[in-house]
Amino acid sequence: MHFLYQRAESLPFPILFSFPISDPSLKPTDERSMMMKMPWRRKSRSFHLQLQGAIGTIQSPFLFLFTNYCHSSTSTLEDARFLTNNFKSASFTHLDDAIASFNHVIHKHPLPSRVPFNRFLSALVKMKQYHTVLSMSKTIELVGISHDVYSLNILINCFCHLHLVDFGFSVFGKMLKFGLEPTTVTFNTFINGLCMESKIDKAVEFFDDMVARGYQPDAYTYNVIVNGMCKFGKTNVAIGLLKGMADRGCEPDVVTYNAIIDALCKDELVGEALELFSQMRNKGISPDVITYNGLIHGVCKLGQKNQALALMNEMVEQNILPNVYTFNVLIDALCKDGMVSEAQNTFNVMIQRGVEPDVVTYNSLIDGLCISDQFKEALALLKEMVGRNISPNVVTFNILIDTLCKKGLVSNAQNIFKIMIQRGVEPTVITYSSLMDGYCLGNQIDKARKLFDLMVTNEIADIFSYNILINGYCKCKMIDDAKDIFGEMSHKGLVPDAVTYCTLIKGMFQAGRPQNAKELFKDMYSHGQQPNIVTFSIMIDGLCRLGNLDEALTLLKAMEKSQLKPNLLIYSSLINGMCKVGKINDAMELFSSLFEIGLQPDVYVYSAIMKGLCQQGLMDEAYKVFKDMEKVGCLPNNCCYNIIIQGFLKHEDLPKASELINEMVDKGFSADATTTELVVHLSQNNDLILSKLRNRSEASKAMQ
Repeated sequence: MHFLYQRAESLPFPILFSFPISDPSLKPTDERSMMMKMPWRRKSRSFHLQLQGAIGTIQSPFLFLFTNYCHSSTSTLEDARFLTNNFKSASFTHLDDAIASFNHVIHKHPLPSRVPFNRFLSALVKMKQYHTVLSMSKTIELVGISHDVYSLNILINCFCHLHLVDFGFSVFGKMLKFGLEPTTVTFNTFINGLCMESKIDKAVEFFDDMVARGYQPDAYTYNVIVNGMCKFGKTNVAIGLLKGMADRGCEPDVVTYNAIIDALCKDELVGEALELFSQMRNKGISPDVITYNGLIHGVCKLGQKNQALALMNEMVEQNILPNVYTFNVLIDALCKDGMVSEAQNTFNVMIQRGVEPDVVTYNSLIDGLCISDQFKEALALLKEMVGRNISPNVVTFNILIDTLCKKGLVSNAQNIFKIMIQRGVEPTVITYSSLMDGYCLGNQIDKARKLFDLMVTNEIADIFSYNILINGYCKCKMIDDAKDIFGEMSHKGLVPDAVTYCTLIKGMFQAGRPQNAKELFKDMYSHGQQPNIVTFSIMIDGLCRLGNLDEALTLLKAMEKSQLKPNLLIYSSLINGMCKVGKINDAMELFSSLFEIGLQPDVYVYSAIMKGLCQQGLMDEAYKVFKDMEKVGCLPNNCCYNIIIQGFLKHEDLPKASELINEMVDKGFSADATTTELVVHLSQNNDLILSKLRNRSEASKAMQ
């Protein structure tokens, strides 16, 4: 056991000095004199302090002898019998009861054997009272009861759960020194402890050493190591271990498969997860609710809601009842896809089946309703939630505050914020950022800045907060303030991201400072930030608007070299730019090439090419493009109609313009200010057209 001995001996403190194992053959005086002769005795105090520093002050072993203890001379016989039975059965639910039973039994003569003490301490471990177990264990030693391998396993388990695996190894070293044979439980405990401390490589090393020394891992051992590997992204290694289990005489169980299926689903490898699921059933291993939950979560992530519903139905057919997690995953997926009514139906089924919703269920539904602009329904659901004694958490409040801020109802959001504070729910950086964004949207930039400064003072401002304020300043045309905030980021140790650069570059173009925009674009590269599709889109659009077509085309080539494919927004900007500098043939050529590369132009691209053709007086070509839109399934919108109508009006083709105006109005669109002005100018003798346009415009305003 080279690795194990090496691990125990490498510790910078004497092994288990704070937990001395009594030797029954020694008298107390002999034991004391023996300890006096031990060369490392002086170090004992430093180790004890080291231990205390690691796990907090361990209570004196004698504290239990005097805490909550009624001496037998004053306690009734009935009390004594109750305490003894409570100790033997380990059937307590409160720590005070356990301590009272322990204090009673530890004074009995004769004392119980080690076995009932082990059972008693195991019950406390299940209650997660690890410090108490360590302290009681020392008391048991001091009254002369020797350790066995089971009691030492209990101690190792406590240290592992306290994230003190090294202290567990000191116990392990003592186990070996006293000739006690470690069990599979010992190894399992260490492997679990190392995994809990994220030391997966050490856990694997320990596992391999265990096998090499002839110890037979059981299903639990494999499950712990497989689960650890899956958590740290080593799913392929876990699958290899699964395949090798049978060769080592250990069959995987549902827990083994669940860990790997869940990991594969989280990695969006649902196909592989489903194959493993089939393999599992072929081996006669019945899936459980955890198996199905993992698969349902996986297929929902891929947007395969029908398959998720099929899996849920299969669960029910197998008499496996969906739990709150199952329903939550499905409800959340439906809400995220805008299928809120379907999510509500699923919620109703959940209630009918007797599955109690939790705060996660309500948060998903409230978020879905808010996204689909059903805020009143969201508030009604909040009321129902509170009526069920389910307290809204920070996520609930953040959803409501963010929704109200996006609607421009910042004062209402402030009221929700106050309720949040009154209920003792601590706001997060998301809460403050949503409020700040609300102020920015409402042009209340001073309030946004005050809130931002508060966040900086409280050291909770993050990159998202800075981006919101920079965007707010840019929208208010306070570009120098935006640049100052950008400069402050580096002083706070924050690295601007793509959103920061995109926001500020766009702001610079809008403020008529293209040179600053170009400098920022170069600055991205020097700070290790790769421009993304949005960055290139903003740069190309900004340059095209300024008539710098050559620079825009150079950027397009640079973009293509970086393996980024231009989107329709970029092509729309380039077509506009070409038309702006009179290169209508190049614009038409680019427009035609979109079909050749498999891209379907959208209304923005069509608007750009039609506008260019109209400006050049090529009305027949413009009208043909307009008519071709519907043929390829791209329906003209309000903007398209206004562009083509204005083109005909500017070229004084009133009959064609009138025909299109009638068509536009019949389709529910309205004229913009430029169209109306041209109609007024050209149709002085045709009040019918003007009247129709005005009636449609008034109807549109009434609807708004």
